[in-house]
Amino acid sequence: HSQAAAGVAGVIKTVLAIRHGVLPRSLHIDEASSHVDWGAGNVRLLTENTAWPETGRPRRAGVSSFGISGTNAHVVIEQAPEPEEPAMPEDGTPTARPTLVPWLVSAKTREALDAQLARVTSVTGAAPLDIGHSLATGRSTFEHRAVLLAGPEGEPAEAARGRATERTLALLFSGQGSQRVGMGRELYERFPVFAEALDAVVARLDAGLERSLREVLFAEEGSEAAALLDVTGYTQPALFAVEVALFRLVESWGVSPEFVAG
Repeated sequence: HSQAAAGVAGVIKTVLAIRHGVLPRSLHIDEASSHVDWGAGNVRLLTENTAWPETGRPRRAGVSSFGISGTNAHVVIEQAPEPEEPAMPEDGTPTARPTLVPWLVSAKTREALDAQLARVTSVTGAAPLDIGHSLATGRSTFEHRAVLLAGPEGEPAEAARGRATERTLALLFSGQGSQRVGMGRELYERFPVFAEALDAVVARLDAGLERSLREVLFAEEGSEAAALLDVTGYTQPALFAVEVALFRLVESWGVSPEFVAG
């Protein structure tokens, strides 16, 4: 018996059964109980995994947890609706998909961190983006930390490791020479906070420009508009707009620098 974990184990098992459309067989059945009239009604034991019957309705299942102290709980779990396919932008530009996903791992000691990294890197069959999201949003943060970079294929690579301490945070905005065609386009499509901030700055700066700054930023590489990005009169405003939007984006994630330079 899994003791205190019995209830949550039943929930996990039921969620997976609903997701995969399989009724899992009942475990450890050698002989059906003689105290039940199995011939009456439509109740039977599952001795083999069985496909979940399609009824035209969401799959539903109940999980009971009976505490030794008399505290009982019951939960009804329903199949989640199918996720909608993300709509393509009107201009036909594909939605950004990360090629590398950071995996944030932490532990209380250096040895525990090594063990945690070993467990994380041994996971198979899961999408790197799903693992990264779970690690970033569903785990406690401890003092000893490491960052892995995981791609669609290949082993995750360790990118950073250290011990977290209280430090002063500063952001440095780079100057002319760091511009590139299409900079910020994927962030603009993905994050409304970034898009709103960029639009606000562009609206102010466009008044002094002959051509829309957004048109220059998101121009096709090699086009006449893209060439303007290397003209100082467009380079400086473009960098300023993107960097302000980047600041607003990380600010929305709870990052509050004490100093800003650039």
